[in-house]
Amino acid sequence: MKKGLYKVKKIKKLLCLCGFLYTLVLFQTLGISFLHKEKVVETGKVLSEKPQIAITFDDGPSEKYTPQLLDGLKERNVKASFFVIGKMAEKNPKLIKREQEEGHLIGNHTYNHVDISKMSDEAAVTEIEKTNQTIEKVTKKDVEYLRAPFGSWKKNLVARMNVFPVTWSVDPLDWTTENSDEIVNKVVTEVKENDIILMHDCYQSSVDAALRIIDILQKEGYEFVTVDKLIVD
Repeated sequence: MKKGLYKVKKIKKLLCLCGFLYTLVLFQTLGISFLHKEKVVETGKVLSEKPQIAITFDDGPSEKYTPQLLDGLKERNVKASFFVIGKMAEKNPKLIKREQEEGHLIGNHTYNHVDISKMSDEAAVTEIEKTNQTIEKVTKKDVEYLRAPFGSWKKNLVARMNVFPVTWSVDPLDWTTENSDEIVNKVVTEVKENDIILMHDCYQSSVDAALRIIDILQKEGYEFVTVDKLIVD
């Protein structure tokens, strides 16, 4: 009796094994794999394996030049980061709103473009808070990132202001020249993965150069992201 039961169990195991092998062959034939799973984000898209970089713009928004830049970014499906001057944002709230609606990051660049390191803490806080309030009035969201003019910052203000200071790694000094070819060449010959490019959206030559830089680097396989994607894993 036990011997017969053993044979039945053995046959069942063989049948299960045959069923498993058949299913495996079927899945492979259909191009389906359950032994390897792609990494996906919440939207269901496969995570990009392209090298990422960020292009950032200071000193705007400019009523004349920022719309041109936003048009070009939209055509290329590129997200950028804008570090805006408070008094400029106050004059151009519609551009701040457009930057937000089109998926760009908006950061603080002080209200009057001042050197924070040469100010008292209280004066610096006023510059930052006033700009935050101007931006948040439009976006209805907290400002999380700040780029200090001239890269001058006071470390003790980080915790107090609850903003993350953002610097840069590629600076073509676009504000010093009207030669867009020169600006483009400086960036494309220096840039590498995870770089943060510093530019300005208040000069025609800078806007022209920025869009050409994007075209060149996209063809080279780079993906443009907002700075928070490079800072935060």
